Amino acid sequence: MIILKSMREIDEMRKASQIVADCHRELANLIKPGITTWEINSFVASHIKKLGGKQFTKGYNGFDYETCASVNDVIAHGFPSKTPLEEGDIVKIDIVAEYGGWLGDSAWCYAVGNISETAEKLMNVTKECLYIGIENAVAGNRIGDVTAPLQAHAEKNGFSVVRDLLGHGIGRNLHEEPNFAHIGKPGKGFRLKEGMVFTIEPMINEGTYRMTVDSDGWTARTADGKLSAQYEHTIAITPDGPIILTEQ
Repeated sequence: MIILKSMREIDEMRKASQIVADCHRELANLIKPGITTWEINSFVASHIKKLGGKQFTKGYNGFDYETCASVNDVIAHGFPSKTPLEEGDIVKIDIVAEYGGWLGDSAWCYAVGNISETAEKLMNVTKECLYIGIENAVAGNRIGDVTAPLQAHAEKNGFSVVRDLLGHGIGRNLHEEPNFAHIGKPGKGFRLKEGMVFTIEPMINEGTYRMTVDSDGWTARTADGKLSAQYEHTIAITPDGPIILTEQ
């Protein structure tokens, strides 16, 4: 069942979402060659607390960290590590914060120093895919109207869209209905209604869309070892169009 939120509840969700956004603003200046994702994770944990929020992911379904930190070919759900990031890496940091019982969720992709032209193009196209999806997330549209142009943009640029990891509803729980892949056809799928709050989080791969999962049961990688990028926002469907709750 999809849980529709009132405007008052959406405003409450904005508080948690803005804690996440503030973490990402800080990370933009923190991430550079030599830093470890372990240090990034520790910063996020303390920064969420400093802002009056609570971290959410540590302990969620057995996950042991405050962030997902996914480097290069890792698509999502990567574990923070003490291995220093190197010049040319790209790293995805996914953060969930709780405030007042409501959650906000956003992932962002960061360049570590100077990166290759391919990596830069992948990051740019992935971010464009996110905002193409958001632009089409209006009441009355179907989810295919959101995902089809996003998919087309990625594929036009020679990239692929991950099928097996999904966007999801969010509120007092991290994973609510609806759940959806970031591919589709216009006019297909569930209809967007005012009060829906969900994530749009395209994961775009340099090569194949296929993925594998490490023996840890979490770390999702590209099947061909090529790069993957992701950008994610929590959005709300309102009479005035989509609101990006995690906007930085």
